[in-house]
Amino acid sequence: MTIKLVLADDHHIVREGFKLVLESQQDFQVIGEASNGLEAKQLTEQLKPDVLVLDLMMPMLNGLEVTRQVRDITHVVILSMHNNEAYVIEALRNGAFGYVLKDSTKTELITAVRKAALGQRYLSSPFAEKAIEVYSQMAQSEESDPYNTLTNREREIFQLVAEGHSNNDIGTTLSISPRTVEVHRANLMRKLNFKSQIDLIRFAIKRGIIPEDSE
Repeated sequence: MTIKLVLADDHHIVREGFKLVLESQQDFQVIGEASNGLEAKQLTEQLKPDVLVLDLMMPMLNGLEVTRQVRDITHVVILSMHNNEAYVIEALRNGAFGYVLKDSTKTELITAVRKAALGQRYLSSPFAEKAIEVYSQMAQSEESDPYNTLTNREREIFQLVAEGHSNNDIGTTLSISPRTVEVHRANLMRKLNFKSQIDLIRFAIKRGIIPEDSE
C-alpha cells in the first residue's frame, strides 16, 4: 500500500532533502509540498494525505496550529529543531502523531511516518525514555489558557499580525476584506487582554509562534 504524504517546510533546500529521504522508500509518495503553514493546511484539506510531515516553525500559520486544524483529516509528524519537552507536549495536545528532531537519523523519520500512517505515535530518541503515555497524559491536562478561546480565523490573523503583515495584506492572503481583518484583530486583542502590538508580539514569541528575533 502506498503511503501518500504532504511535506511542508519553508526552506526549499531542506524540503528537497527530506523529500529525497522519504521517496527513497518505494511505498512513500510525496503528493504535495508547502512552503508556509496556510499552504500546508489548504493542501492537506485538498489532497487528504495519509501523513502530513510538517515543520514546527512555519510562517503564516505555525506547525502546532496547522496540526490542530487538520488533525481530523490526516496524521501529522512534526519536524523540529527544538529539543524541548514543552513543544512535544504541545504537539501531542494539538493532535500530532510524531515529533522528530531535524538532526535525527533518516531511519527515525521513516519510522515516524510509518507509525503515523498506522495511527501509532513516535517520538525522537531524546524523548523516547519517557513513555509516550506520560507525554499524552501531560498533554491532556490542559490548563486554562485564553489563547484557546480564539477561533481558527483569529489564530490565523494573530500570527500574520505578529509577523508584521498589514490588514490589507492579511485580507488578500485570507481572501477576506481588510475591515473583516480589523474586526477579528480587535476581537483577539480583547480576548487576550492585549493593549498594544508589542503585547501581541511578545506573546507570540513566548508561545513559539514566531522566532525570538522577531521583536
